[in-house]
Amino acid sequence: MNEQHPYRATLPPVPEGVSRPLWSVMIPTYNCAKYLRQTLASVLAQDPGAEVMQIEVVDDRSTQDDPAAVVEELGRGRVGFYQQPQNVGHVKNFQTCLERSRGHLIHLLHGDDCVRRGFYRKLQQAFEQKPEIGAAFCRQILMDEQSHWQNPTWLEQQESGVLSNWLERIAVEQRIQTPSIVVRREVYEKLGGFDNRLSWSEDWEMWVRIAANYPVWYEVEPLALYRMHSNSSSGRHMRTGENMRDVRRAIEIFQSYLPQTNANQLVNQARVNWALDAIGYTVPQMLDREDLAAATIQIQEALKCSRSLKVIRSLIPLILRMGKQLILREVKNNFRAILTF
Repeated sequence: MNEQHPYRATLPPVPEGVSRPLWSVMIPTYNCAKYLRQTLASVLAQDPGAEVMQIEVVDDRSTQDDPAAVVEELGRGRVGFYQQPQNVGHVKNFQTCLERSRGHLIHLLHGDDCVRRGFYRKLQQAFEQKPEIGAAFCRQILMDEQSHWQNPTWLEQQESGVLSNWLERIAVEQRIQTPSIVVRREVYEKLGGFDNRLSWSEDWEMWVRIAANYPVWYEVEPLALYRMHSNSSSGRHMRTGENMRDVRRAIEIFQSYLPQTNANQLVNQARVNWALDAIGYTVPQMLDREDLAAATIQIQEALKCSRSLKVIRSLIPLILRMGKQLILREVKNNFRAILTF
């Protein structure tokens, strides 16, 4: 499956004679140096040494800060740094991370996320215990821009181990954030890199692709911290509706990976789940910020995902809420006009 693909870069094996650590912790960055200190500190706190772990920051030509200075300050020669000659976008920057990795296990850790103590030890044990797995991930904790913890994600199962029916579960819903997952380098070598047709859900498509080809391990302890903030690429994609358009593209791409016996059922369920997520989570957040235009776009894109009865019913309270906000906005505008008359 490692033949040339029109939308996925191939990853050649590490050349003979190159020293290979067990770990490659590859940290893609772009204009997030204010968080990078915390990210690097979380890795260096459990650093087993250069012979065991490669640590490298790969910057997509940041324009608003200086990640090289942060690497020099905290890394003190221990952390590598590479900067793209020009901005290439996050998907190609991920590919550069894969290409520059030398380790047997690759951890892509975004420059604004973190890991907790025990992350590398626990996931290393998973690969040692089950050599057949292609990837392992842990439960994750969501945090905000100030690094305040919000809540952990749900438990996939009660005990750590290989997941059952994982392809069917990951195909209908994005259940993994990138900082929580570790993938064997040889898996990327076989399956190829992230699909460049995608701009927001490229990670989800990759996790489905891996699940279609390999067993996956789950660690129940929450050992990864995923940061949510309004200025992230996720926030920008949601305001334009590109998140939902990209989700539909991802589903079309990975439908062929699914068992023929229930592929259509899984695809339909995925579309319903994403529509409900947009209507139940994303749109209310936009309404809290009184961003009616973005909320309207998100609803339109959600309905292109699914017009099931469940989705339509979930829209009713939102439409009522939007109507009230429109009326209040009109009253405020009229009141201002009277005062300035």
